[in-house]
Amino acid sequence: MLELVSIACLQGQCREFSRLYDPVEVSLMTCMIAGQAEVARWHQAHADWHIKRWSCGVSSRQEVRL
Repeated sequence: MLELVSIACLQGQCREFSRLYDPVEVSLMTCMIAGQAEVARWHQAHADWHIKRWSCGVSSRQEVRL
């Protein structure tokens, strides 16, 4: 599984948010290219949060979370 991970902070408290992708459908390069837009959409819906960083990588998780 590929995972888009973003770290976001609200009032000094930071949390990790992730989204899993099937590598058959989404390549690592696609995750990196589309990840910025995905994080921007998330930030629009959660404007009080500050995005500290985000990245794409291989995940050891097996289930897909939304």
